[in-house]
Amino acid sequence: MIAELRAMGWDAPVYLHGALIRMSELYQARGIDLGDLRPVTDTPKTEMQGQIIFCPPSALNDRWSRRLPAPITAMASGWMRVRQRARQRMVELPLIISDHADWDELTQTIAQVNPFETWITHGSEDGLLRWCELNQRRARALRLLGRDEEEMQ
Repeated sequence: MIAELRAMGWDAPVYLHGALIRMSELYQARGIDLGDLRPVTDTPKTEMQGQIIFCPPSALNDRWSRRLPAPITAMASGWMRVRQRARQRMVELPLIISDHADWDELTQTIAQVNPFETWITHGSEDGLLRWCELNQRRARALRLLGRDEEEMQ
């Protein structure tokens, strides 16, 4: 999202919740220019007025968000296409941007990377398993415990 903002001409500082700093540094270390990034911590409210601040969704329900000057909450997700999802999360500016790859991009990436085995973590496992099988690629679906699942013992 930050790289897209920069590509669209946003050249002011972007303020970050602490949980996003290391990930942003990783992107920059890999050559992705994210511009001037600053931590929200210890930044005066007046400096952040009218600026863009990134944080995990959970931070908006935390004391952390009290330091934000009159925020307009936005959320970027393919789920924002569903108006009820935006309302449930009290999102004022829903940004319909999917964080998932298209089918063609996904299969092209698998072909380019040519992994020994593809591990499928979620989504249309059956469809991607079948594609791998048809293209003579080893693959398996992993069962990961999610937020709504409990480990059976």
